[in-house]
Amino acid sequence: MSQPCNIAFYVHHHGSGHIMRTLAIAKALSNCMVTLLGSDLENYMHIIPSHYKVIHLPMDTPSSNDLYVGNNLPAGLHYAPLNIEGQRKRVNILTHLFSTVFPLLLVVDVSVEIAMLATLSGVPFIVVKQHGDRIDLPHIHAYSNAVGVLAPYPKTMSGNDIKWIIEKTFFAGGISRFEVREDAAEPREKQVAIVVGQGGTSINIPLIEHIANCCPDWCLQVLGEVKNPNNTYENICYHGKVSHPDGIMEKCCIVIGNAGHNTVMEVAALGKRFITIPEDRPFNEQVVKARVLHELGLARIISPQDLYITSWRGIFENMVTVKPVWKGIISNKATTLAAEYLKSIYNTVFKTSSVL
Repeated sequence: MSQPCNIAFYVHHHGSGHIMRTLAIAKALSNCMVTLLGSDLENYMHIIPSHYKVIHLPMDTPSSNDLYVGNNLPAGLHYAPLNIEGQRKRVNILTHLFSTVFPLLLVVDVSVEIAMLATLSGVPFIVVKQHGDRIDLPHIHAYSNAVGVLAPYPKTMSGNDIKWIIEKTFFAGGISRFEVREDAAEPREKQVAIVVGQGGTSINIPLIEHIANCCPDWCLQVLGEVKNPNNTYENICYHGKVSHPDGIMEKCCIVIGNAGHNTVMEVAALGKRFITIPEDRPFNEQVVKARVLHELGLARIISPQDLYITSWRGIFENMVTVKPVWKGIISNKATTLAAEYLKSIYNTVFKTSSVL
């Protein structure tokens, strides 16, 4: 009987996309020992399977105990602060894992610093590919040293990636927690879902109320946490954070949201018309992703600076006349394909040979 694969996932703490994607792929891994590494994983322990090993990493940002913080900008890296206790501790925890668990394949979602640490430790790693302008030196080092690159989207969404990175990348297809289904919403019911993300957004109460004023005959279904909604509008319904938002979203003919990966793939799974508001993110991640979707005819882009000068009624009325074709963007098989890719790389890196 073969030994279980040891696969560890480094999960970045910004937003919920990294952990949701990780859990979806990990669920498809059979005969594997799964370890999750990251900061702020405490908030997700209720959805993390109990048989996964979870290693909590301290944040690498300054605390009140850090008295000699340095504002260094290290060459070849994105973020490596001086004199941060949390930074020293997390590196110690990671290198202890690398020195005591073998064989081990690390999946980095995402951090060029963790990729570099794995490189220095002699640990094979796979980088999860994100959109954006990522041809700077730190990213090139990570992609070059990785034993593989995994894209949780199809090749048609590769955007502005350079040729050799595309050739090294395995495109698993879009991954979503929702089952892929046909859009069955009736435009005549005039329902719009507004998805408020967790990673920082321009979508707030003033904007929601502005849209409600511009489109009094449209009902706005707001999903996600917004601060102190004192709702006096008959055409706004605040649902808060819900476990299964697809039940609400599938009744809406249009979805408004940021260009975060989770939101995009959930819209794709439900086959919805999409208005995206790309936020300012490192390396123009959301701007690039929104541009790719627009070029594929899958989204209407509204920049944050144009939110209050946009004809929302006109956009709604125009969008309901055409249905987007999301086919090929997302697949119910994507997590299985991603898991099979990880295991194939693992078996290649740790293949055994007879010694005579």
